[in-house]
Amino acid sequence: MVLAVACASMMVVMMDISIVNVALPDIRAELDAPLSGLQWIVDAYSLVLAGFLVLAGSTADRIGRRRVFRAGLAVFGLGSLLCGLAPGIGWLIAARVVQAVGGTMLNPVAMAIVAATFPDRAERARAIGVFGATAGLALGLGPVLGGALVDGLGWRAVFWVNVPIVAVALVCATLFVPESRAPRPRRADPVGQVLVVSALGCLVFAIIESHAYGWTSPLILALLAITVLATIALVIHEPRRADPLLELRLFRSVPFTSAILMALSTLCAFGAFLFMTSLYLQDVQGMSALSAGLRLIPVGALIATLAPLTGRFVATRGPRIPLLTSGTALTLAAVTALCLDEPLPTYLLIGVAIGTSAPPITNTAVSGMPTSMTGVAASLAATARQVGTTLGVAIVGTVIGPSLSGFHTIWWLILALGAAVVVLAFLGTGQWADRTAREAAALFDDMDAAPERSRDVDPLLSG
Repeated sequence: MVLAVACASMMVVMMDISIVNVALPDIRAELDAPLSGLQWIVDAYSLVLAGFLVLAGSTADRIGRRRVFRAGLAVFGLGSLLCGLAPGIGWLIAARVVQAVGGTMLNPVAMAIVAATFPDRAERARAIGVFGATAGLALGLGPVLGGALVDGLGWRAVFWVNVPIVAVALVCATLFVPESRAPRPRRADPVGQVLVVSALGCLVFAIIESHAYGWTSPLILALLAITVLATIALVIHEPRRADPLLELRLFRSVPFTSAILMALSTLCAFGAFLFMTSLYLQDVQGMSALSAGLRLIPVGALIATLAPLTGRFVATRGPRIPLLTSGTALTLAAVTALCLDEPLPTYLLIGVAIGTSAPPITNTAVSGMPTSMTGVAASLAATARQVGTTLGVAIVGTVIGPSLSGFHTIWWLILALGAAVVVLAFLGTGQWADRTAREAAALFDDMDAAPERSRDVDPLLSG
């Protein structure tokens, strides 16, 4: 029952990343929203998830995971209700922020609850496999379910559908989920949190609004300057913290750094693909929302099928082959889109690319790390995925513009991202990479030997 509650929360949080895309044309028509407004509907959600995932996980470790999880369900349900009632585009974006605040308390905390509920290592591995497969299934079902709801009940239904699911999950969480905390939770890092949100928020705002203001406008230049300054301040501040929000020493591990970059690349490509394809199928080709969602069934079916199979493969054979498969499929998807008029091969390859990416990326991120840092490394990889999705949507809107031209340019971007994943797969899984991971792990072994500066956290529990 605990696993079912956790999976239900993961389902609604992940589905809301993809389900909204097919509703965007109807939202634009009813609320008279500009293209930048549509971008913010998607990016306000993923940006908040990216900025606060680590904070939510560490807070739950301190004050109680069940308490934070129940609060997250309540806030997410409220945000979903407000999204469905929004009278204008500004209200809808604000409600998406509320929804995402709840989502940050569900995604990492649900994982921690699952890990704490199954102390046996084999049972825990199977439970996490089911939990991870649910995420893939949610991403895949999102466009199809969204299309059916938009055509049958209107765009507001894609948000209202969350409310009964969350209500049932909240009751079950109250009845069945036990309270748990980390033995040694990480301390809060408010300065680091502000710097992360400032850097990400200003960068995304600059990209999305650059089409309206121009790249050389004072506002856009100021936002880019804040992004740079916040990033520099973060690099200076974090090493001084006993429990930093971003453990920069992890980046001395080539596998970890490669995993972060691959997470950014694959989800940037997928976010760009979903946003672009949903608008193209409905606004350019004139399809209904349901027809557009059905067109994307091959993508969702392959993600839902391949994600758990890839997880088992990684457990026995390692991450290199799935990572190479993902990068190659992403590259070929772009090539077929540029060369063929038939979209099915492209959709199939996108499904393969995303379905084979998540398990090996997480595995690579935690490769060679001591158990005290596996949760932190995994949560940062999850954050990188959200950042990638956010950037993908922001870039697409800037490139295609209100006239919805420039689709070919996006496919060239996806081709470059796929090629980058292939290169990173080789760099992040070789003997040299393994050696750097061991050297990075030794830094934390030395640190953990000093109790007064211990940064230990429960394995798997903070992300």
